[in-house]
Amino acid sequence: MPLEIACDESGSEGEKLIGGQTDVFAHAGVRLSIEEAADCLAELRRRIRSPAVEYKANHLLRTKHRRVLEWFLGSLGPVRGRAHVYLVDKKLLLANELRGLLGLDVSPDDGLLAAFNDVLRTRNRRDPAAGSFFAMAGDSGELRAKVAELRDAKVLDPLVPAILRAVGRWSEDGEPVFLVHDEQPSLKGERLAEIEASPGLAGLKFVDSRTDPRVQVADFLVGVARRIAEDELNGNGDAVLTALLAPYVDSKSLWN
Repeated sequence: MPLEIACDESGSEGEKLIGGQTDVFAHAGVRLSIEEAADCLAELRRRIRSPAVEYKANHLLRTKHRRVLEWFLGSLGPVRGRAHVYLVDKKLLLANELRGLLGLDVSPDDGLLAAFNDVLRTRNRRDPAAGSFFAMAGDSGELRAKVAELRDAKVLDPLVPAILRAVGRWSEDGEPVFLVHDEQPSLKGERLAEIEASPGLAGLKFVDSRTDPRVQVADFLVGVARRIAEDELNGNGDAVLTALLAPYVDSKSLWN
């Protein structure tokens, strides 16, 4: 029997890495049975005591539920040692791609970085965004060809690399992995084929998170992980929560 891992993401905005709603992308995988996940959710409900029909990460992130959050992430909680989180600093991802293209280190607040994001997202070669980037970076046939290649490869969307990393992480011991993932309408065609061809993957199923308690637990974990990481990135970090999150963070995360 393959190892079943339930997954969810937070902060996915496709290739929009600058100017979106989030600065961090996070993807989590948890190794729990359906019964264990259901027990975890029941305990969260017992501790949080909210009348909400569906619990989300925001419930755990409220100040009044701080002790519940610390329990959830802590050494005596339900997911310690049975979950991992892959984090991506979106601006760092973009800066790395630009460095590879131009050989330049660019500040996260540099206008060239935003223009680079725009030019890779546009499908209209005459879009003003394209002109802005090439005006700053230098307009040459070689550069335009490289940008077109990056654009076609969709290198900016971290979702597929995150799922591939989840497969790699959980199959490290040679055990095939079956992923149960929250629904992702954007994964189709070549992108889905790339995931399905991943070594170590025994299968992949997309589900409505409300129908699988394991995915709901992954949703809790990934939501709080993204917020903790984002606060840390923006200089508002909580040392206790950052330390509690650290054991979950994948070593290959694109993180500072």
